[in-house]
Amino acid sequence: MKQELSDKSLLKILVIDDHESVLSGTVDILQKHYPSAEIATAINANNALSQIINPGLDLVVMDLSIPEDYGMTARPDTGVQLLRTLMKHHPNLNIIVQTAHVRTLVRIRPDIDSHKGGFTVADKSLSTQEMLTRVDWALQGLTHTKDIKGIYAGLEFKPEWLRVLILAFEEGLQDKAIAERMCISERMVRHYWSKLQDALDVYPDEGKNIRIQTEIRAREEGLID
Repeated sequence: MKQELSDKSLLKILVIDDHESVLSGTVDILQKHYPSAEIATAINANNALSQIINPGLDLVVMDLSIPEDYGMTARPDTGVQLLRTLMKHHPNLNIIVQTAHVRTLVRIRPDIDSHKGGFTVADKSLSTQEMLTRVDWALQGLTHTKDIKGIYAGLEFKPEWLRVLILAFEEGLQDKAIAERMCISERMVRHYWSKLQDALDVYPDEGKNIRIQTEIRAREEGLID
């Protein structure tokens, strides 16, 4: 779900964490960055699922190690299963995983690759500013998974991602024309761009054109002539 960052007043955010101090700290940081946003909280997976039906939810910020229900033990597997459920039933939802168990996400790499909404990862050791940058990226519909050690064994690309590169930089087509040539939606073309940029380690940088940066990296890697 692509969110215009200039429209911060309309944001609806759900924060999921079973540690009260971390939960309140994250909410405080987000509220200061998005002062008019509507922020809800959940402390376990079932509590979170009951709130996901919130109409117009823009972003989920969640830890992986959470309990399934009240009185139960927090486990990374519970967060992974919740993520699978969210991505399956809400494919356009923007998600940021804020966790000390980053490597656990390797288990759901295919789900992350196919997710159409923004998906970023923030290790809990990151600074506040770095975490907020990942939040902004997720709200832009971008994918950032470079913190997940081992999620990409070298550079690996799906054929449809490479097709987008060829149509854009060898045939000079814009997204609308690419969508028509590939018989897919423009939204899907943008999704492929996000996945390509993540695999190429290309992210928004002030003053730089992200498409040009993507082309430069793709040529450096020999993906296009």
